[in-house]
Amino acid sequence: MVSRPKGEPVAENFQLAEAEIADPQAGEVLVRNEYISVDPYMRGRMNDVKSYVPAFELGKAMTGGAVGRVVQSNEPTLPVGTYVMSMFGWREAFVAPAVALQRVDACLAPPSAFLGTLGVTGMTAWVGLFKVAALKDGEAVFVSGGAGAVGSIACQLAKLHGCRVIASAGAADKIAFLKDELKVDYAFNYRDGEPVEHLKQGAPGGIDVYFDNTGGPQLEAALSAMRERGRIAMCGAIAGYCTPVPGPRNLPLVIGKRLRVEGYIVSDHFRDLPLFLAEAAPALKAGKLVNRETVVAGLDNAPEAFVSLLRSGDGHIGKMVVKVD
Repeated sequence: MVSRPKGEPVAENFQLAEAEIADPQAGEVLVRNEYISVDPYMRGRMNDVKSYVPAFELGKAMTGGAVGRVVQSNEPTLPVGTYVMSMFGWREAFVAPAVALQRVDACLAPPSAFLGTLGVTGMTAWVGLFKVAALKDGEAVFVSGGAGAVGSIACQLAKLHGCRVIASAGAADKIAFLKDELKVDYAFNYRDGEPVEHLKQGAPGGIDVYFDNTGGPQLEAALSAMRERGRIAMCGAIAGYCTPVPGPRNLPLVIGKRLRVEGYIVSDHFRDLPLFLAEAAPALKAGKLVNRETVVAGLDNAPEAFVSLLRSGDGHIGKMVVKVD
């Protein structure tokens, strides 16, 4: 990143650079990335403001999730050929100590799945539903951004627990994906009509849990549709990432309905990773979870993929990853 965006990021905020890579020293390995992650939260890190995670630095590579293979090793526990996950982000290759890497089982799933369904993305959905919102089998759940990386996993996990799932998205192909592949009970385009009216159709008895990926008007609609003592897990607020949006005008409903609204950061729950994988890994292997990805080829196209990710109607479905040539 070479400049900080004002509003939506543009290509000029980024620059492709080359750097020397030294040989790995004792306890280190050289990793060649195969896939890198682009995620909505990265937009917040482009601002030079205090947050739960440090801001990106100008003149340095964008950090974030990546999965690659060890091609040179000076650490016996990570021999050449081992697949690892890291947070070294947007680069072709890097040298790092073994303690900074997480070994992944490429026999369990394709490597890219460890950035999505079996990675932080999938765990974010699982934590929001079951740790934050305390979802119970058979409840009614509304997931905004349901065709996105986290939202699509949240929809599927809720369906696996016998829940009625209502989901929103911003394009016709995403609505088709929600209905035809994820088998949600009701899907709607939030650009088509008022979200609150769609929620009346999709969940006439109200919703018990709202998994919020967007904030903005859909949060306001969900507050109106919540049953008493409903729970809201606030995972993201992409509607206001580039341009701020007003808060819900009906926020006092939280009081009268005795709602519980909780924001969360998935890294606070990493101790529960084994519990998440115990459910998600067998479900993926059995075909009960769909690992849908939008793959963009070439490291030099990472900025374009990122900008596209922030536009809900741009055609990406599921987890967006960049395949490093």
